[in-house]
Amino acid sequence: MTSSTPTEVTATGRPATDPAGPTGRLATWVAKTTLDDVPASVRDRAKYLVLDGIGCALVGAQLPWSRIGVEGVTALDDAGDSALIGWDGRATSATSAAMLNSSFIQGFELDDYHPLAPLHSNSLVLPAMLAAAPRVGRVSGERFLLGAILGYETGPRVGEALGGLDMLSRGWHSGVVFGPLAAAAAAGTLYGLDAAGFEDAFGMAATQSCGLMSAMFESMVKRMQHGFASRNGLTAAALAASGYVGIKRVFERPYGGWLAVFGEGHRTYPEDIYKGLGVLWETERIAVKAYSCMGLLHAAIDAALELRSKVDVSEIQRIDIDMSEAAYAHGGWKAERPLQVIGAQMNVAYAVAVALLDGDVLIDQFTKDRINSDDVWALIDKTLTHHERAYDHLPIDEQLTTQVRLTLNDGSTRTAKVVHPRGTGDRKLTNADIRDKYAKLTRRAISAERQAAIEKAVLGIDTLDDVAELTALLTPAVHSPLG
Repeated sequence: MTSSTPTEVTATGRPATDPAGPTGRLATWVAKTTLDDVPASVRDRAKYLVLDGIGCALVGAQLPWSRIGVEGVTALDDAGDSALIGWDGRATSATSAAMLNSSFIQGFELDDYHPLAPLHSNSLVLPAMLAAAPRVGRVSGERFLLGAILGYETGPRVGEALGGLDMLSRGWHSGVVFGPLAAAAAAGTLYGLDAAGFEDAFGMAATQSCGLMSAMFESMVKRMQHGFASRNGLTAAALAASGYVGIKRVFERPYGGWLAVFGEGHRTYPEDIYKGLGVLWETERIAVKAYSCMGLLHAAIDAALELRSKVDVSEIQRIDIDMSEAAYAHGGWKAERPLQVIGAQMNVAYAVAVALLDGDVLIDQFTKDRINSDDVWALIDKTLTHHERAYDHLPIDEQLTTQVRLTLNDGSTRTAKVVHPRGTGDRKLTNADIRDKYAKLTRRAISAERQAAIEKAVLGIDTLDDVAELTALLTPAVHSPLG
């Protein structure tokens, strides 16, 4: 594979300070891995993940809160040539473009998530790379795809080292804590960093980790927080490429190290950062969403949809939902009117109510009118959520387990329990499913001709001489799916 960046990583590149430590092992692997090292099935899956992320960006670019975000950021930072997806040539600086394009991908809770280490990978890696590409010269589609894969691999691994779902339970917006490192890996690949450069980039990305999960209730900033992480990872990679020295051995430092600080006295798992590198591919565990809401609610939605055909909704007297700690803390809170879109997308009682009533949980279920509908609130008011501690002790890949129990007016009950929600485990969306999702979501946003051209470019990305060919298809104006 030929490089498209000015500085090709070679075997003679500078080593990490401790190649045997967690930071050094990750930095060394990311620096030396080529696309030829990645199994064909992983490369193929990555293309479909990129397609899903781009579809989400096209849907999110002109949402009301996205427009407010663009106006706010460009009022502060209107000088630059980095184009925004779906804004017909509107541009800003590279760092602000990464932040805004990320907010589009996260704009309607349609994007990917990792079931063990919650983060939204596409909203981290794609915006950082799109912003970096013009700065490093011509970037081939092969190089871009490699950067995406290395970002997909890095984010979940560092997240699992911090306990994954535990971070949500403690109130952190986990993906924004893990995310700068994923973005640094992706952007650093385009910059051609060696192992020492990646170590510096990871150190600078890690010191910018942040994110409060209280953003999920009524604020718009939940949509942009992964954008902060994408921007921060891009900045870290650019600084490392210039020779700026970051924190060395940032994962293993006992004082002020990333795991030590964010672990907050809890057990951490530094070996998960490098365990199975090049053998076990996190890219294949990334879940593509079937529903337009927070991923930890999807098991409850699946259970509700299973029950829907077995009951008359008007006969429901009570709904009980049992959830593990992270899902309960994140989505089990009591909903009250007025509920904003972001709150509805984070609340299990709302998600279950519209699943039972409408048979789907996508864009139409989160319009202002639907959120305010009396039939929805009649079910929400009958709903009780519970933290089922037994679920916390299940194997880690079963901790999304959720049970929905309906009590009917005659006293009888109907129960459904889901261990692996659609999109995870052995119920992953297939590549064909992802294509269907892309087509379904973007048909309101862009023309059929543009849909087809983008799909062709993404699924054939490893044949593109310059990823700018794809960028040119993304920047023309799009329509909001909400009108």
